[in-house]
Parts: sequence; structure tokens; C-alpha cells
Amino acid sequence: MAKTTRRVGVVLFQLGGPDTLAAIEPFLYNLFCDPDIIDFPFARLGRKPLAKLISTTRARKVQHHYATIGGGSPIRRFTEQQARALESELTGQDLDARCFVAMRYWHPFTREAIAQLQASNCDEVVLLPLYPQYSSTTTGSSLNEWQRLFHGNVPVHNVGHFYRHPMYLDAVVEKVDEALSRFENPARAEIVFSAHSIPMSIIAKGDPYQRHIEETVRLLMGRGGWPNRHRLCYQSKVGASKWLQPSLHRTLRDLADEKVRDVCVVPVAFVSDHVETLGEIDHEGREEARRLGITHFEMSSGLNDSPKFISALGQLVFQALDQSVHSYSPIHNTGGQAAVPELLAAAGD
Repeated sequence: MAKTTRRVGVVLFQLGGPDTLAAIEPFLYNLFCDPDIIDFPFARLGRKPLAKLISTTRARKVQHHYATIGGGSPIRRFTEQQARALESELTGQDLDARCFVAMRYWHPFTREAIAQLQASNCDEVVLLPLYPQYSSTTTGSSLNEWQRLFHGNVPVHNVGHFYRHPMYLDAVVEKVDEALSRFENPARAEIVFSAHSIPMSIIAKGDPYQRHIEETVRLLMGRGGWPNRHRLCYQSKVGASKWLQPSLHRTLRDLADEKVRDVCVVPVAFVSDHVETLGEIDHEGREEARRLGITHFEMSSGLNDSPKFISALGQLVFQALDQSVHSYSPIHNTGGQAAVPELLAAAGD
């Protein structure tokens, strides 16, 4: 472990989410204004009008998702809990650490985190994207925003993808075991790993996200030692273009057709509960499973402030400090112009 008497600032990156129903449209506008999401010739002129069109239309259609989970996303609350727990973990190991939350599309924004960081007089910085698997649409976008806004002279270290980290895997296994224990016959339940989907055009440009997700599933099945059948699906697709498949909806229909009656869904790309887990899986997915005749449906809860997960984050911070200062270049969107028709289609989804 790195030994330092200097004060270390740790910045936890997340996408963020609207905390009220009124915040949904501006949140979506910020999302679709991201140059790492929408990039095409003359995008400087067309990006904002396109983002306004999509966000206005989508806000009305996704409002019910947030209404079912209390009227807003809990992702800020959970991420701030993770930041406080990580700070306690690091200070308990004699590291003078301050942890800050930087959301990409809603408060607290990256610029707010930078202001807090600079006010804390940190001597070193560790960037910690809370995305276990790398994608240009998540980690890449968050680091690009940091690169655009941060102008300090302190050493900066970067934590990369961490889906292979043993303690992270143990934290997920623990949550899966908890969910399986709620079945009368745990070994009979089919385990369905669900990850957020992204357009195939982004994968075709070299984004490693799909490969990372598939490897995560293999590692979890090996580490968990479960005898259960399992499969992988994707969720949260928008628009008519081709995204990673099969969808969660298609998978539930397939399971029902195969007469599977016990289903355990594991959100495999998320580290905290939010609208995709609480709304799409635990509410809509559960109701759809019931209609299809699946009699026992469970979802493993998010890692949130799981002690094992916080321990994993602490180890990642110390590993980053042990490495030489990481000087990175902006990681541009690998989706490129292909993202535009997909997002146009999303406006009418």
C-alpha cells in the first residue's frame, strides 16, 4: 500500500439521476447534450436543439419509471453514502482522504466536485469511476468531462475498470447469495444477469463493454460456485436501432415459454440501486414475470454501501496511489456519427 502524509482527494464518478419529477427533462437534456453521446458534423450547431427535442419527448414517457420509485432517483443518496463509507475506510488505514461525488448529468456536477476538491487543499487526486466495466459512454464520458474542467497542478491517478477485482466480485456474490436464499429451492432458480444495453454501433467501433460484461458473468459464476442455470440479457434500450440483445423483456418471455418458474435477476453493471434496478427490474420486470406465469421472482440488491464493496474501492484507491501518476488523454466517443439516428429514433420511442 502507498504510504503518504499528503492529503488525497478521491473523486467518485457516476451518471447521476433526476431527484424529482421536475428534474427529469433537464437531466435528459444534459445527457443528450454530451459530446461523447451525440457527435456528428456541425454538432456544435445541432446538438442542443436535438437534445431539447429528445429530452422533451422522453421526459413524458419515462416519468412513470421514477413515479414508481418515489418520484426521483436515489442514486445521489447511495453514491454519497459510498463516498462517506470510503472516506472512513481510507482514514481508518491512516490515509488523509477526502471523497467527493461527481455526477455526469445531474447534481452534484463534476464542476461542483472540483470546487469542493480545490477548497479542501488536496495534494493528490484519485479518479474513481463507479463503472465496473469500461465504456466510452460512461467511464470515457466522465473522464472527458473531468479533463475539460480540471486545471489543477496536483498529481492525478486514475482507477480503471475493476470488474475483475476479487473483493468486488465477492461483494456481488454476497448479494446474489442473499437473493437466492429467498427461494424455497435456491438451486432451481434461473440466474438472469442484466446489464444496461448500448448501441451495437458503439461496440462495432471497438468499445469493450460487451466483452467486459460477458467476462464479469463468467467470473461471478465461477466465484459463486452456483449450480444454477444462468443467462445474460440487456435492458434500457431506446429507439429502433440495434442494441445489445437479448432484452430483459425477451428473456422473461423465453423463460416463461421454457416453463421456468423461479427467476433471480442480478443487475451486473450497476453498483447502486436506481431507476434501472428499482423501476425497470424490481417493479416492471416483476410485474411482467407475474403476468407470464413466473411464480417466484427476486432481484439481488445493489452493492450500495456493502462493506465488501467499500473495501474493494479502498484497495483500488491504494493500488492507484502505488502506481505512477497516470496522464491520460480524453477518451473520445467510439460511437461517432452512428449515435445520431439512434437518438433521433429514441425521441419517438
